[in-house]
Amino acid sequence: MGKKENIRKKSPPPTNQSVKNIYPTPPPSPVKTLNNGRTNGSTTTGNNCASTATKDLWDNLFDGGYRADVTIKTDNGDTIYAHANVLGMASPVLRGMLKRSKGCGEKKPISIHGVHQDAVQVFIRFLYSSRYENEEMKEFVVPLLVLSHAYNVPQLKRVVEVELENGLLNTENVVDIFQLSLLCNAPRLTLISHRMILKNFKAVVATEGWRSMRNSHPGLEKELLESVIEEENNQKERIRKSKERKIYLELFESMEALVHICRDGCRTIGPHDKDFTQNQVPCKYRACKGLELLVRHFAGCKLRVPGGCIHCKRMWQLLELHSRLCADSKACRVPLCRNFKEKIRKQSKKDEIKWKLLVKKIMGTKRIRGSVSFLVSSNSISS
Repeated sequence: MGKKENIRKKSPPPTNQSVKNIYPTPPPSPVKTLNNGRTNGSTTTGNNCASTATKDLWDNLFDGGYRADVTIKTDNGDTIYAHANVLGMASPVLRGMLKRSKGCGEKKPISIHGVHQDAVQVFIRFLYSSRYENEEMKEFVVPLLVLSHAYNVPQLKRVVEVELENGLLNTENVVDIFQLSLLCNAPRLTLISHRMILKNFKAVVATEGWRSMRNSHPGLEKELLESVIEEENNQKERIRKSKERKIYLELFESMEALVHICRDGCRTIGPHDKDFTQNQVPCKYRACKGLELLVRHFAGCKLRVPGGCIHCKRMWQLLELHSRLCADSKACRVPLCRNFKEKIRKQSKKDEIKWKLLVKKIMGTKRIRGSVSFLVSSNSISS
């Protein structure tokens, strides 16, 4: 430690001219990685420690079959040559198959059936270099999902799930992918495909995949139909609640505008001691204009009795609603506020329950618009 400190003291501080000579040249910036893991150079990218040259070497090993000791038979009778060490390290299932295999000579035969020979080729190549072509993935995404699960290759399984989520999942294959995701223990893929079925149900029902599922798994079709009905009901309920909230919000805004008109005045209407000037600040209450017309009608209507005029009836209801929301009727400047407070005490229990429920719903809008001074507290409503 002492020697190092002496060295630091003796070395002069670097100048602008000597900086380049002291510090090493920084490494080049990482090359952007494509979807299939290929890069535009030989530099490493992200957390992938294998360079492009190394992956090319593994590809060449697979393509050339140098000292291959395994033969893979496919459905159409073709043979794919591979190396037991690579297959065994990449897949525990293939390792077990190779242990049980008894071949003639140096090469051990195994078979992979049920998928196209080209899909097997893409699968084995991925075990070597973790590479694939976009067109190959697009064409064989379904068999690759099956192979990744059947031979326990989680890396390929994650790649297939990401590719499906990023665009390869469509209305034509979504039913097949949904069934496979249930069998292949891919919960995220199950959720994504299920959402797509619900969102595009009419188009999905017309596909060949849905007709095949109907014949092979009628129970699954029934569950999907039930989930579609449930989703439609939930959608209707969300719309109903949204409309309900909109009505309560409009009533809340009307209460704000009513207090504003009676206390502060707006445009050409307000308390008698209000001085209406020509240059007024624009009104911020959306309900103020409509409420102003309603107040003017109420003031001049000849049938100003509940039930005699539909507009006056609405005004009576707004005044009563305000009195139930008002925190201080003695200081309130809204007409008839105190009178309605007295009337409330004489109302029937049935009417009282209806009004309390309405007031409780409107009070909920305080969370949207913030607290307002004229509102009563929540405790006084529930009591």
